[in-house]
Amino acid sequence: MARMHSRKHGKHGSTKPPKRRHTWLIYDKEETEEIVKKMAKDGKSDAEIGIILRDQYGVPDIRALGLKVSKITKTSVKKEVPDDLYNLIKKAVNLHAHLNQNRGDAKAIHGLELVESKIRRLGKYYIRKEKLPADWKYSREKAKLLVK
Repeated sequence: MARMHSRKHGKHGSTKPPKRRHTWLIYDKEETEEIVKKMAKDGKSDAEIGIILRDQYGVPDIRALGLKVSKITKTSVKKEVPDDLYNLIKKAVNLHAHLNQNRGDAKAIHGLELVESKIRRLGKYYIRKEKLPADWKYSREKAKLLVK
């Protein structure tokens, strides 16, 4: 798939290994689910939970157990905005802070415009899918409050 704001075509041909339950895995489905719920309540993102499961608990792929981190965290913790939108908002806030100190940085200004357009586009999508309220709008002031 092509990138949104560049002429690059991204990675192609990479495939994940087949999903299978490894014999050396010591955690079963219920234990893994409890670990994920505990980490979600501690404020970890879905990506961080997956990395911690892989590195510290030795669970190479939670999907091999028939689970999904995002589905478990959705039921256990209510988030204001989805993780991908939150990461884009965080990026925009950091770029805005950078521009307050470096007003002449034209590349950063353009990058901020691109990130904010992605945020608005993704916001419209989540409003259609009813994951965000219908009156949700992106603003820099709200974004700063959300990230802090």
